[in-house]
Amino acid sequence: MTNEKVLFLGPADAPLRAWLQAQGNEVVQTEAAVSADVIADAGFTFLVSHGYRHILRRDVLELFAGRAVNLHISYLPWNRGADPNLWSFVDDTPKGVTIHRIDEGVDTGDILVQEEVRLEVGDTLATSYAKLQSSIQDLFRRSWEQIRTGELPGRPQPAGGSRHRLRDRVALADLLADGWDTPVSTLRGQGLPGGDVGASR
Repeated sequence: MTNEKVLFLGPADAPLRAWLQAQGNEVVQTEAAVSADVIADAGFTFLVSHGYRHILRRDVLELFAGRAVNLHISYLPWNRGADPNLWSFVDDTPKGVTIHRIDEGVDTGDILVQEEVRLEVGDTLATSYAKLQSSIQDLFRRSWEQIRTGELPGRPQPAGGSRHRLRDRVALADLLADGWDTPVSTLRGQGLPGGDVGASR
C-alpha cells in the first residue's frame, strides 16, 4: 500500500481516482483550474492528470518537483493536444497511450511509459476511445509503483510528431455527421489540414 497525497485532476467519477484511494493514497480531486497559492500548503506529494482541460502553470509544477504526470490517449509525440484518437485516424499516425511528465508545453513532457494499441477497421470513434481509455488505465495501474518511486527515469520525446487544437475539428464536420458513432474507416488517411503534422511542438 502506498501513502501519497495525490492531487487528481480530472472527472470525479474517474475509475483511477477510486483505485488510487484503494491503494492507500489520500486523493483530492478537482476539474477546476488550480493555482499555486491555493494548493501550496496542502501537502500534496504527487499530481495525476487524466482528462483535465486546463494547462498547468510553471509555479504549480514547481510544487511537485517532477512528480506530476499526465495520462494521454495517444502514442506521443503523435497527436498532442485535443482529440488524439480522432486525429490518429485522420492523419494515419501511430495509435496508443502514453504516461508522461507534465511540463509547460501541451503534452510535451518526458515519456515515462507508453504502449501501442491495436484498433480495428470496424471500430467507431466511441469504441476506439473506450479501448484507449481501458488501455491507459491498465497501463497506469501496472506502472504506478514505478512512477511513484521514480524507477522510470523518463526520456525526451522524439522530434516530430503532431499537435491539434479543438478548433481543428471544424474542418472535419462533414465526416463527423454520426458523431461518436462515426466509423473510423471513413476517417482513415483523410489528411485534412488543421494540425501541425511533423512539427516538433
